[in-house]
Amino acid sequence: MSAQRNDAGNAAVRTTVEKSHEVLHIENEKGVSMTEEEAFIHSYPEKDRKRLLLKMDLHILPTLILLYLLSFIDRANIGNAKIEGLADDLNLTGNQYNVVLSTFFVTYIIFEIPSNYVLERYFKNRPSWWLGIITTIWGVVMTLHGIVHNYGEITAVRLIMGAFEAGLFPGAILYMNNWYSKYELATRFSLFYVGSALSGAFSGLLAFAFAKLNGVAGVAGWRWIFILEGILTVLAGVLTFFVLPDTPEHATRWLSENQRKYLRTRKDLQNGGTETDPVAHRFSWGLLWTVITDWQFYIMAFNFWSNTIPTYGLKFTLPQILKNMGYENETAQLLTVPPYIAGAISAYCFGRLSDRFKRRSFFLIIPQTLLIVAYAVLTPLSPHVKNNIGACYFAIVLACIGLYPINPGSSSWISNNLAGPNKRALGIAYITSLTNLGGLGSSYIFIDSEAPGYPTGFGTSLAFAISGAIASVVLDVIYIRINKKRDEISRIEVVEKYSMEEMAELGDRSPLFRYTL
Repeated sequence: MSAQRNDAGNAAVRTTVEKSHEVLHIENEKGVSMTEEEAFIHSYPEKDRKRLLLKMDLHILPTLILLYLLSFIDRANIGNAKIEGLADDLNLTGNQYNVVLSTFFVTYIIFEIPSNYVLERYFKNRPSWWLGIITTIWGVVMTLHGIVHNYGEITAVRLIMGAFEAGLFPGAILYMNNWYSKYELATRFSLFYVGSALSGAFSGLLAFAFAKLNGVAGVAGWRWIFILEGILTVLAGVLTFFVLPDTPEHATRWLSENQRKYLRTRKDLQNGGTETDPVAHRFSWGLLWTVITDWQFYIMAFNFWSNTIPTYGLKFTLPQILKNMGYENETAQLLTVPPYIAGAISAYCFGRLSDRFKRRSFFLIIPQTLLIVAYAVLTPLSPHVKNNIGACYFAIVLACIGLYPINPGSSSWISNNLAGPNKRALGIAYITSLTNLGGLGSSYIFIDSEAPGYPTGFGTSLAFAISGAIASVVLDVIYIRINKKRDEISRIEVVEKYSMEEMAELGDRSPLFRYTL
């Protein structure tokens, strides 16, 4: 970096600095006046903003919630199929069932970063096409689960399904970042993640209904679960092409020119000009290295694992846990519904509060504490579950209340703290890959031979719940310290030290960027 900059370069940087007010509140800086863009955002009527936000929610969220609902049903319905005879019919022995569960996550982890790269590189202006394509394909693969006959075949279809389903979550998170501002995201991520919670409820209800087809056309009930739920996913994938809006610029039928200008301008201001800067959109291997070596991903991973490991453990085994309480298959399927309904309500409430108070860490630590309490109850009581049915079932409900706010809260936190569209695209995919390493591990913690106590499963879940709460506190403290140090650097010093291109390349490492707490 040169010590001297020409006047034109300094003027360009000042423009970038001035455009960063939503992060830096630079409009309060003495001697700095608002730009035309800032004045436009500040003068936009609040009632119009709320009306626009509602319009966006109605056009965007129903489709995304449906897709995420189906994605979780499709990956977790194997737990419902198991108690309907899948393992016996396929002659699965030893830990083969656990291996089948884990193979999904192998390809899921591998293809998350490539999928988001393809989305950002080739489908940036048509995300509905990419999300529709991958949904349709994994729906077809889900139906193929219904015609497998042995361990090898079901392992193969799980591997293929993981590869195509990998793109949905990071793609949807990136997609919403392109529509919503930073303090609107937690609520929307929570509503999106409601699909995950509701999947547990719907999976039980659908399995209850489809299993009654046992013997129809000579097909076992567990096969009907896969076939019919796969068809539902294919239909949803095709629907996505037609109903999911692509970008604000393409939404000319339901957004006015003034509304599109508002969305475009506020996004650019919020990110200090990096959204429209070509440097910030440029992919390079150096950018990928920047993501991989970014310290915040590895602390944040423990936040995600405090959700992922207990969540998948419950989703894959909750029907079996309830059956161990002494309930028949049909009753066990239905009793999976209330915990997930409670989780869905909890996810929305915590997300709404997080956006309202503009604070992420606090509204992660509370549900993580509830999760710790839940598993502290389940771990010692589960070996005697038939004598403690009420307490254990209450703890399962409490666990879901604690579990489901964590993922959307963590997703909004990390999204808020990544500047630049390409780093955000790669970063979201990378943290999702790290997250699903937990899903891979969770496939092996609930071991059939340890029923009904599952000490490994419940004990591991408790340990990661505790580590997640610690990670939230540590990350919050680090962000506070970094922000404080950056506050000590004068704006003029930044202008004189960095060119506009260097500012764009720095992204969230820029001295002008402030981390969301």
